[in-house]
Amino acid sequence: MQSIKVLVPLARGFEEIEAVSIIDILRRAEIEVLVASLDEERFVQGANGITIQTDMPLASVDVERLEMIVLPGGWGGTHALAEDSNIVRILQEMDAKGKNIGAICAAPFALNKAGVLKHAYTCYPSIEEQIRLDGYQGAKQMVVQDANIMTSRGVGTALCFALQIVKTLKGEDTFKRLKAAVLAECCE
Repeated sequence: MQSIKVLVPLARGFEEIEAVSIIDILRRAEIEVLVASLDEERFVQGANGITIQTDMPLASVDVERLEMIVLPGGWGGTHALAEDSNIVRILQEMDAKGKNIGAICAAPFALNKAGVLKHAYTCYPSIEEQIRLDGYQGAKQMVVQDANIMTSRGVGTALCFALQIVKTLKGEDTFKRLKAAVLAECCE
């Protein structure tokens, strides 16, 4: 049986809690998480000065084998992701195939720039002004799913966002088991 692979790309200025929450919860669910840097630099500094060592450069990722890509927020990291032609290409390819795409906090901005953000989404409140799809101003729920796109609001919703990704990729039983194990009663 082939393992589920999820790409989490990191760019300088990413939001550390969001990235680590996603990586940790998905790995607890026995999902293979590929943490990639945009270039050959293997150490990426987050918005709050915490440096994370990536598994590989983005160029080494086999996009065809990915089940999902998840973008952490952080304004600096989000801008770098939105401007990276490889990230834009991956997002567009995965969306065209109906594969799962996730973004939290400021990162829905990058999805919008790539043209893959759907009508219903949520994001960090001040980012709503940067997106505004057909007058839609974003939702206030912790996690919003629209077709193959899942979005979330920010640091405080990162654990629930990661658990919803698990629910989507591994099912209700794994979701419930992990939710109980990490004492995340507030997550639906």
